[in-house]
Amino acid sequence: MTANTTAASPARGGLTENGVARAVRLGALRIGYEVRAYFRQGDTVFFTFLFPVVMLTIFSVSFSEASFGQTADGDDITAAWFFLPAMLAAGVLLSGLQNLAIDIAMEKSDGTLKRLAGSPLPVVSYFIGKLGQSFATGLLQAGVLLLLGFTVFQVPLPEDPGNWWVFAWVFTLGVITSAILGIALSAVPRSGKSATAVVIPIVLVLQFISGVYLRFSDLPEWLQNVAAVFPLKWMAQGMRSVFLPDELVVLETNESWDLPGIALALGIWLVLGLIVTRLTFRWIRKDS
Repeated sequence: MTANTTAASPARGGLTENGVARAVRLGALRIGYEVRAYFRQGDTVFFTFLFPVVMLTIFSVSFSEASFGQTADGDDITAAWFFLPAMLAAGVLLSGLQNLAIDIAMEKSDGTLKRLAGSPLPVVSYFIGKLGQSFATGLLQAGVLLLLGFTVFQVPLPEDPGNWWVFAWVFTLGVITSAILGIALSAVPRSGKSATAVVIPIVLVLQFISGVYLRFSDLPEWLQNVAAVFPLKWMAQGMRSVFLPDELVVLETNESWDLPGIALALGIWLVLGLIVTRLTFRWIRKDS
């Protein structure tokens, strides 16, 4: 009994070298389980996976006759072209923050985390599974949005490999940051039943003030400053720098894509999310 307890303890506390390898291996296996569980939930799939797809379709059709500017060659920037980057950013937020905040709150409420607490699964492996799920679903969602934009709405995709490199790091950093913030936010709802009512309004407000459904430059300056505090504004700006022509940079704050500022803002939120998660995450609620 003593030997078993000693062998299992590094998985929960300080991880040994073998404990790290084990935690990573179990985390990789957990990713597959989390992804399968995600796609078995119809309502979750709609509100976090298909929602940006539906919204891009609605905006593209509703504003199909409108022009959102022109390229240097005189081509009109269509609604689909204009809104695609923001929908990509919103998808990252939904796959990470909204999905994990609600999912983990429900797992706390229905006793799933309590059962995991009594299992040999390291908490690091649990987090790897959640992060992997967010990355896998977010990447698949981005692929669907890009395919829809390119094939149905004839949105031109970047030809410069440098743009795709920017997309890769903005997407990766955005997913990780959103997922960590989602884990931290999961401590706020008092129960699984209230999680949706708590989380979704927060996410919707962020989308409206961060230039997802409205042109960011059309918002009042004070509201732009408020949005600049939060990560979605920076993710949307990063995506616009990838997919929109440089002529539209004049609509951005200080007329710059400000890629270093994007990396800094997301990095700060990532660190804050890690700190809050470390301080607040519990397998079960203290007041349960």
